[in-house]
Amino acid sequence: MNKSIRLLAASAVLVVSGLSAAGSASAAEVIVVAPSAPPVERFEAVPAPRAGYAWDKGHWRWDHGRYVWVAGHWQAERVGYHWVPGHWVAHGPNWRWVQGHWA
Repeated sequence: MNKSIRLLAASAVLVVSGLSAAGSASAAEVIVVAPSAPPVERFEAVPAPRAGYAWDKGHWRWDHGRYVWVAGHWQAERVGYHWVPGHWVAHGPNWRWVQGHWA
Protein backbone atom coordinates (compact mmCIF):
# COMPACT_ATOMS: atom_id res chain seq x y z
CA MET A 1 0.00 0.00 0.00
CA ASN A 2 2.80 2.43 0.91
CA LYS A 3 4.46 1.67 -2.45
CA SER A 4 1.18 2.40 -4.28
CA ILE A 5 0.83 5.79 -2.58
CA ARG A 6 4.41 6.73 -3.48
CA LEU A 7 3.88 5.64 -7.08
CA LEU A 8 0.64 7.65 -7.30
CA ALA A 9 2.31 10.73 -5.78
CA ALA A 10 5.27 10.46 -8.17
CA SER A 11 2.89 10.15 -11.14
CA ALA A 12 0.95 13.22 -10.00
CA VAL A 13 4.16 15.25 -9.72
CA LEU A 14 5.19 14.25 -13.26
CA VAL A 15 1.79 15.15 -14.69
CA VAL A 16 1.69 18.54 -12.95
CA SER A 17 5.26 19.40 -13.96
CA GLY A 18 4.49 18.40 -17.55
CA LEU A 19 1.43 20.65 -17.62
CA SER A 20 3.45 23.53 -16.19
CA ALA A 21 6.12 23.14 -18.86
CA ALA A 22 3.54 23.00 -21.65
CA GLY A 23 1.77 26.10 -20.33
CA SER A 24 4.93 28.14 -20.03
CA ALA A 25 6.12 27.22 -23.53
CA SER A 26 2.93 28.49 -25.13
CA ALA A 27 3.04 31.71 -23.11
CA ALA A 28 6.57 32.63 -24.24
CA GLU A 29 6.76 36.23 -25.43
CA VAL A 30 9.63 38.07 -27.07
CA ILE A 31 9.93 41.72 -26.01
CA VAL A 32 11.65 44.06 -28.47
CA VAL A 33 12.83 47.44 -27.18
CA ALA A 34 14.49 50.10 -29.34
CA PRO A 35 16.29 53.20 -28.01
CA SER A 36 14.72 55.60 -30.54
CA ALA A 37 11.40 56.15 -32.29
CA PRO A 38 10.81 54.24 -35.52
CA PRO A 39 10.93 56.15 -38.81
CA VAL A 40 7.69 57.32 -40.42
CA GLU A 41 5.73 54.41 -41.93
CA ARG A 42 6.32 53.80 -45.62
CA PHE A 43 3.39 54.04 -48.00
CA GLU A 44 2.19 50.63 -49.13
CA ALA A 45 -0.67 50.10 -51.54
CA VAL A 46 -3.13 47.81 -49.77
CA PRO A 47 -4.11 44.95 -52.08
CA ALA A 48 -7.75 44.17 -52.84
CA PRO A 49 -9.45 42.12 -50.09
CA ARG A 50 -8.73 38.40 -50.20
CA ALA A 51 -11.31 35.91 -48.90
CA GLY A 52 -10.16 34.16 -45.73
CA TYR A 53 -7.28 36.57 -45.04
CA ALA A 54 -6.57 39.84 -43.25
CA TRP A 55 -3.92 42.31 -44.46
CA ASP A 56 -1.08 42.92 -41.99
CA LYS A 57 0.42 46.27 -42.99
CA GLY A 58 4.16 46.77 -43.24
CA HIS A 59 6.15 48.01 -40.26
CA TRP A 60 9.63 48.88 -39.03
CA ARG A 61 11.43 46.05 -37.21
CA TRP A 62 14.35 46.70 -34.83
CA ASP A 63 17.20 44.50 -36.06
CA HIS A 64 20.80 44.59 -34.79
CA GLY A 65 20.78 48.24 -33.77
CA ARG A 66 18.77 49.67 -36.67
CA TYR A 67 15.27 49.76 -38.11
CA VAL A 68 14.51 47.53 -41.11
CA TRP A 69 11.29 47.74 -43.13
CA VAL A 70 9.12 44.59 -43.21
CA ALA A 71 6.62 44.58 -46.09
CA GLY A 72 2.93 43.93 -45.45
CA HIS A 73 1.57 40.42 -45.88
CA TRP A 74 -1.59 38.35 -45.55
CA GLN A 75 -2.58 36.65 -42.28
CA ALA A 76 -4.88 33.63 -42.49
CA GLU A 77 -8.20 34.64 -40.95
CA ARG A 78 -9.40 33.22 -37.62
CA VAL A 79 -13.18 32.95 -37.52
CA GLY A 80 -14.71 35.11 -34.78
CA TYR A 81 -11.58 37.27 -34.34
CA HIS A 82 -10.23 40.50 -35.83
CA TRP A 83 -6.60 41.33 -36.62
CA VAL A 84 -4.87 43.91 -34.40
CA PRO A 85 -1.78 45.15 -36.28
CA GLY A 86 1.59 45.28 -34.56
CA HIS A 87 2.71 48.74 -33.48
CA TRP A 88 5.41 50.64 -31.60
CA VAL A 89 4.60 52.17 -28.20
CA ALA A 90 6.69 54.79 -26.38
CA HIS A 91 7.92 53.31 -23.09
CA GLY A 92 9.89 55.88 -21.13
CA PRO A 93 12.86 56.96 -23.29
CA ASN A 94 12.59 53.77 -25.38
CA TRP A 95 10.12 52.24 -27.82
CA ARG A 96 8.54 48.78 -27.38
CA TRP A 97 7.13 46.63 -30.18
CA VAL A 98 3.65 45.16 -29.61
CA GLN A 99 3.28 42.12 -31.86
CA GLY A 100 0.23 41.91 -34.14
CA HIS A 101 -2.37 39.41 -32.91
CA TRP A 102 -5.90 38.13 -33.24
CA ALA A 103 -8.39 39.48 -30.70
